[in-house]
Amino acid sequence: MFPNVLTRRLGLRLPVLQAPMAGATTVELAAAVCNAGGLGSLGASFMSGRAILDACHRLRALTDRPFNINLFVPEDHQPSAETLVAASAALDGYRAEVGLRPPPPAPAYLQPFEEQLAAVIEARPAVLSFCFGIPEDEVLDELRAAGCLLVGTATTVSEALLLEEAGVDAIVAQGFEAGGHRGSFAVPFDQGLVGLMALLPQMVDAVETPVIAAGGIMDGRGIAAALTLGAAAAQLGTAFLASDECAWNETERHALVGASDHATALTDAFTGKPARALRNRFMVEMFERHTPKAPYPAQHGVSRDLRRAALEQGRLDLMAVLAGQGAGAARRLPAATILRCLGEELDAALRGAAQARLGLEGGQ
Repeated sequence: MFPNVLTRRLGLRLPVLQAPMAGATTVELAAAVCNAGGLGSLGASFMSGRAILDACHRLRALTDRPFNINLFVPEDHQPSAETLVAASAALDGYRAEVGLRPPPPAPAYLQPFEEQLAAVIEARPAVLSFCFGIPEDEVLDELRAAGCLLVGTATTVSEALLLEEAGVDAIVAQGFEAGGHRGSFAVPFDQGLVGLMALLPQMVDAVETPVIAAGGIMDGRGIAAALTLGAAAAQLGTAFLASDECAWNETERHALVGASDHATALTDAFTGKPARALRNRFMVEMFERHTPKAPYPAQHGVSRDLRRAALEQGRLDLMAVLAGQGAGAARRLPAATILRCLGEELDAALRGAAQARLGLEGGQ
């Protein structure tokens, strides 16, 4: 069904990839998507090497289909002690609201990348995807030797060309609409804010590598549009955030499905890297007050205690609810049911397009 180089290589029945949303995806979600004919993904960027190995073992117990593991390419930002102190102190008022005391100096912000890579190479998933840059050539060669299909993320045509030069097997075209962190790595953040409808055809024309469309796609009509514009497949993230298997709690799910089309905004307040999330008081105040922040990933460590307490207490005004512009169209269904709906909607959209074409030809 919908065969092309990418879907045939992965054995997909539907040209659908579930986005690897770190912190939101679960082994159960990835397995359910795989078993329903798409490519399930696990966002492993905050996981230790041991946890990645355990997750891959659990995935293989739940599905015999290919799956994807996603990692963040490390970024070399070394903030000063003064920067960290100022960034942390700026959150103390919010901490007081949720009953927290100012924390001691933050521990490591992310797990060691080398340990994560070693775990992936040992686990040998069918796909390894990455964002925020391109791993070193030696790393890519090791992953290829482990049998991994390599997928990188680009927000501009220039970034896609760099990924193609590095020899990746597929490129995710991340449109402005997408939820979560922006994947820009070779251009300033504001130059990577290109909408998917503009970005996708230009990227498809510029590279020979298969392109995967991502950003604001919530149903089969969006997938059909992406295929029409030349994508080999579509990657959907927000569409699965209200699924039964997602790691989100009921407060987050309720906020998601009740969101309007203008409910999201970009912010670097949570992690130091621009990300699209449901707009809330914390984001607005951090922006309006020009509050000191540490660069990514240090801000992620600085704000971790506040984000955890806000989540536990259901404080939507302080929570980081990362989601795309299509948030309100999320469905509270099992992941397999969402895949089935996507397939039916895609069929209907393609049939409708064919009928419309016949109508146009008949009118000539």
